[in-house]
Amino acid sequence: MISTLIVVLCLIIGSVNHVIYGIQNTLKEDLELEKQLKLINKPPIKSIYTEFGDIVDCIDINKQPAFDHPLLKNHKLQRKPNFGKTSVKTSPARSIFGLDKDKCPLGTVPIRRTTKDDLIREKSLLNDHMIMTQKAPGIHVAEVSLKSRFGPYYGVNGTNSIYNPKLDRTDQITLSNLWVQNGQGDAGNKISVGWHVLPYLYGNDATHFYSTWTSDNYKKTGCYNIRCPGFVQTSKGYYPGARAPNTSTYGGIMIEVELSISQDPVTKNWWFQWNGINVGYFPAALFSNLASADQVGWGGRTRPPPGTPSPPMGSGHFPDYNIVHACYFTFVSYRDASGKNHGPEVNQIKTFTDNSDCYGVKYYGYIPKPNVGHVLQFGGPGGNCGN
Repeated sequence: MISTLIVVLCLIIGSVNHVIYGIQNTLKEDLELEKQLKLINKPPIKSIYTEFGDIVDCIDINKQPAFDHPLLKNHKLQRKPNFGKTSVKTSPARSIFGLDKDKCPLGTVPIRRTTKDDLIREKSLLNDHMIMTQKAPGIHVAEVSLKSRFGPYYGVNGTNSIYNPKLDRTDQITLSNLWVQNGQGDAGNKISVGWHVLPYLYGNDATHFYSTWTSDNYKKTGCYNIRCPGFVQTSKGYYPGARAPNTSTYGGIMIEVELSISQDPVTKNWWFQWNGINVGYFPAALFSNLASADQVGWGGRTRPPPGTPSPPMGSGHFPDYNIVHACYFTFVSYRDASGKNHGPEVNQIKTFTDNSDCYGVKYYGYIPKPNVGHVLQFGGPGGNCGN
């Protein structure tokens, strides 16, 4: 009788399916996911239910997931960078990614709670960081970057308009970002931050703020937001993965966010600021080759499944010099070794798009009127782009 029960139990474990977004999961895999969730979701001091149905846990700042990384075992928390805030420009309307009124208590940081369904959807993303690598099949790019011979670089800034491109499939990705990078191939170390629409990560087609990092061109390291240990949060109100409550309207009101990645001159950690607020940092210990950056840049990327049409990028419209049409970065600048920010000259930049029928990118340089600093636009409708 006991032997029969064991056999039946094994059959159940091997055959019961949990299906999310068309992804099947056995009971045995579910048990493994439960173990992962216990490691990912730390005991909260307080939990906040957002207007979008997410649960945000306020975690002791010294017990956040970042410190599970073996390279950060003896890491000393840095509360603030050894430089001031980036200068925040005036905006028609700024987006609040994060907690508005109900912030986490002092000494804690907000972390979006991970669910079992989140982990199941991420199965398709676990070993798929192609959206980050320029030469991977299916990736479409429209970007502006600085030539390495004008480096090294120690930071990048820009004010980015936020949109919600409509996807036809849940397995598509579209994003806008700025980044710092050093090295090529498996030696590629990179940090990027911005906004994206990625249903497989969040279970919805909304626009979310995100961050990524890698020390080997996403071969074995790096992930979105805090899905793996690494990024150290310091803000009690802002967090990676937060949803945008409002987005821009073509020809209408622009909703935007100022983004900045800057290296601390003392600790060499790479700090991320958002509208001048310190969200957190990527510790220098995570990287094999990011004492400085040989490339910084701005722009958009998309990825559809192989053999399918590509989704829109940005506003879904090509650059046309009209600031309320295509997605933009205004006030773009880079930081040099002295800690000073500079707007790129036209001879310092290179633009790249892999398919001009689907997406475009234009760098306009300095525009004095209206006061938008150095400006670029990118984006397009997508379609049959030859992926």
